Amino acid sequence: MASSLVRTLQRVCTLKRNPRPLTALAATARFEARTYGAEPEPLTKSPFDSNIIRILRNEIEYQQEYAPPHQPDTKFNSFTVDERRGEQVVTIKGKFGECEDIRIEATMFDGCEHVPAYGDDSSGVNVRLHLSLIVDISKGKGENELEFVCSAWPDSLNVEKVFLLRRGRMAARPYIGPDFRDLSAKVQEKFYAYLDERGVNDELAVFLHEYMMNKDRIELLRWMDSLKSFVDR
Repeated sequence: MASSLVRTLQRVCTLKRNPRPLTALAATARFEARTYGAEPEPLTKSPFDSNIIRILRNEIEYQQEYAPPHQPDTKFNSFTVDERRGEQVVTIKGKFGECEDIRIEATMFDGCEHVPAYGDDSSGVNVRLHLSLIVDISKGKGENELEFVCSAWPDSLNVEKVFLLRRGRMAARPYIGPDFRDLSAKVQEKFYAYLDERGVNDELAVFLHEYMMNKDRIELLRWMDSLKSFVDR
């Protein structure tokens, strides 16, 4: 009896000094548990990025509430307007009669002038925004074109230059004519009447200023939203 007890105690001591190896399943379970606990957590935005995103989001919301843009017009009188999303110009196309094609390229606001303010704010100045127009009038493919370079102010359209273009047949240094304002008053008057008959007039200038004010808000919101999306990725 005593010898059996001694042998049992000896086996227990041997197991403590030389424990049996874990089975493959148990070892795998313990490894997987350690690996799972060591997985890195998803990266979060830095405080700087989060601040930029918050500021842009607030600015977008403010702009949408303060001066929300409306859907751009696609028609004006006899003209069709091509908005050209994301660009600083718009294209306006029309026809006059049976054979004349009219194409107008108008920039977004590219300048301004300061004029005295009247009324209650007579001590200050007002800003008149300016945009540029190129008006091409052609009479069929291969024909010459008449091109007008114009300035559009909030309430008026002024002609700056007149060119006669020979597409594909222009001389290296063609004579382009005098400055429009150097022409006689009678010639200027006739050209203004010529353009007015085709819908290129003060009314078009008023429309373009309203159109570009709206486009400016649309492009600003798109730009800020693109910035926010980039930082937020």
